[in-house]
Amino acid sequence: MSRASKITLAVTSIATAGIIYFVHWSQEAERAAMHAGVQRDEEKQRIKRERMADFEMQRRLEEEYRKIQHVSDGKDSQSSSMTSPSGGSG
Repeated sequence: MSRASKITLAVTSIATAGIIYFVHWSQEAERAAMHAGVQRDEEKQRIKRERMADFEMQRRLEEEYRKIQHVSDGKDSQSSSMTSPSGGSG
């Protein structure tokens, strides 16, 4: 083999190896990014489930408290304080 053909073979072999390495590295980076996205989604779903569970617990507690004690929404106390019990203004 001539010197030029050896150099050409070496350069193309190195270039081919570099391209293969780059493609492999790129695929691994894509796979890691996709996996990170899945992990983020799972974490968001976990947080959402926890919040829904907390909400349900609060709703059940509110229902239980409403059974035990009378809770007004504030409208009754405002209307009764505006009118005097004697019916007069003053």
